[in-house]
Amino acid sequence: MSEITWSRARHRSAALLLSAAIFALAVPASAAERAKNVILFIGDGMGVATLTAARIYEAQQRGADGASNHLSFEAFPNLGLVRTYSADSLVTDSAAGASAILTGQRTLNGALGVNDQVRRGDCASVTGSTVPTLAELARRKGLATGVVSTAAITDATPASLYAHTPSRQWQSDADLPPEAVAAGCKDIARQMLDGPKALQLDVMLGGGGGAFLPGEADGKRLDGRDLTAEWRASGGAYVKTGSALAAVPKGTKRLLGLFAPGNMMRENARTATQTDAPRLTQMTVKAIEVLSQNKQGYFLMVEGALIDKAHHISLAQEALNETVELSKAVAAALAMTDPKDTLIIVTADHSHGLTINGGARDTSILGLLPGNEDDPAKALDGKAVPILMYASGPGAAPVGELRPDPAQLDTADPDQRNFAAVPLYSAAHTGEDIATYATGPGAQGVHGLMDHPAVFEVMRKALALP
Repeated sequence: MSEITWSRARHRSAALLLSAAIFALAVPASAAERAKNVILFIGDGMGVATLTAARIYEAQQRGADGASNHLSFEAFPNLGLVRTYSADSLVTDSAAGASAILTGQRTLNGALGVNDQVRRGDCASVTGSTVPTLAELARRKGLATGVVSTAAITDATPASLYAHTPSRQWQSDADLPPEAVAAGCKDIARQMLDGPKALQLDVMLGGGGGAFLPGEADGKRLDGRDLTAEWRASGGAYVKTGSALAAVPKGTKRLLGLFAPGNMMRENARTATQTDAPRLTQMTVKAIEVLSQNKQGYFLMVEGALIDKAHHISLAQEALNETVELSKAVAAALAMTDPKDTLIIVTADHSHGLTINGGARDTSILGLLPGNEDDPAKALDGKAVPILMYASGPGAAPVGELRPDPAQLDTADPDQRNFAAVPLYSAAHTGEDIATYATGPGAQGVHGLMDHPAVFEVMRKALALP
């Protein structure tokens, strides 16, 4: 095929895809495609390599074959690949990625709930740049809304449901620069409670208590406000432990749970310390119990945030463990809902540079290449080859030093950093497409090659939102 012919074919194909997408979005959802409820699961940093390694890990933990295993959502009938770039970068951060999924519009890395006309860190540029979130649209229609996250609920992904800001860093007023304060910008925690009550979330469960409490109450707020007390004064229930969450009375319709000053503990650490904090699955179950009291329906977003947090510090086993926990939360949601009226989508905001180098079927995914014709047991430096490694991150050898021999390390230790090729204090996100799974009314909208904003449109259409 000549270059000219190829160029014409490429443009024709792009035009056909665009036309099909516009037509699909313009056609109203039929009754069969209409959902009463939507549950969106976001595995932060959950790229395809993470999914593959997690399914192997999950099976191997119970003595089964990993390669043929499935995570709970991998049995969903609808699957698409989603492009994840932001308005200003080939590789998105969590703020821009989640905002595209929750507003249908791409924005700059670091920004939340605004379009691409905002200027990063510029408070004044927010005026005229805000866009409504799916949660706000759902509340206007009378649906209940909620968010669950193992990060602080003022962190980028959960904040994408309710915050409109040019900086994801402004989680409490202590984080606001003087010029933002002078311009009247509100911090993210304050936005969650200071907005119109009709648009406020009904359920918020996660970490991040420090952004809601004043300094004298072990928080970080400078304005002296105790936002948890204000939540209680407005009629909402507030809990701080897993035991208290389990004991929340039936009939509770507004619930705030803050189980850590910042991000919550990873599962391994929570179990080892016996900390009284809920698992992602327990928070998901409670959120559904509360939200499902609304007869008109609900929208819930659940984030497995610690997948990303573990990847950033080169802890592959911890990332896989958190991915398995997300799979359990999805399974719990499936068991609690009716597939005829609830659309469930599982996706990611971006990927990470995790690589699976090989290994025999019976080799631990956490271990080393056993060695054969295709996968030599040792690299050219004479040292063992890890099955899992990263493109970048703090797992790299110190600058100027040779990499350690993985054969001399305890690769099964969850605190053992996996080798990274490029030394960085925090591993970089990567820009490849991520997998998105869907089941329930409207799930057929998830297919082929999509963009993050198209995932928003699938949910908006299923809920018949404006």
